[in-house]
Amino acid sequence: MLTETVGLALLAAISPTALLVSAVFLGATNPFRTILIYLAGAVVMTALMAVVVYLVLRAGHLYKPQERDARYALRLGLGAAMLAVGCYLLLRGRQRREKPARQSHGLISRMISTPGPREAFLVGILLYSPSLTFVAAVQTVATSDADAAVVIGVLALIVVITLLCIWLPLLLYLFKPDRTVQLLGSFNGWLRANGLFLLAAALAIGGVFLTLNGILGLTRSVS
Repeated sequence: MLTETVGLALLAAISPTALLVSAVFLGATNPFRTILIYLAGAVVMTALMAVVVYLVLRAGHLYKPQERDARYALRLGLGAAMLAVGCYLLLRGRQRREKPARQSHGLISRMISTPGPREAFLVGILLYSPSLTFVAAVQTVATSDADAAVVIGVLALIVVITLLCIWLPLLLYLFKPDRTVQLLGSFNGWLRANGLFLLAAALAIGGVFLTLNGILGLTRSVS
């Protein structure tokens, strides 16, 4: 279970937008406080959603042996959804490359243009609303028969890994602030150009894994 959970959580951690926001916040007037509040908002959202998704799936008793078909059907459905969203993002990325670049005026862009404590906290909440890869990671715990201590530990691990694009830049900033800001700044252009393709690749990898896992599990139950 742990290997599968960590792998899916790493895919959930791939968030070009979250990394771009981290770079912007590290260049703010009070970078340490701003990104710390940003991290706090992300922790609140991911921790809350991990518990909610776990309890919802747990209520379906998918961890029980007699619910094997339902368990693998869930994984097959998640895998298919991830592949579908990945294909959509891939097509969207190609369309963006074919059209002239336009400046984004979305909600997140407006909020990070003047990053105060409230804006930083809300951006953390908005950016880390649950993704398919995050739900997939949590379902590995919810569909297992692990005891309470293991469940709490693994859910906490999922949250920590998912927030990699915030705490890792923050950690690097504490040791080498100037170098970290420079590195993230030079990386921003590549992320803006290839972010959707990166997300599509993460969804494709997770989608293929869960789809195959679901098909194999259902096939075995039939045979």
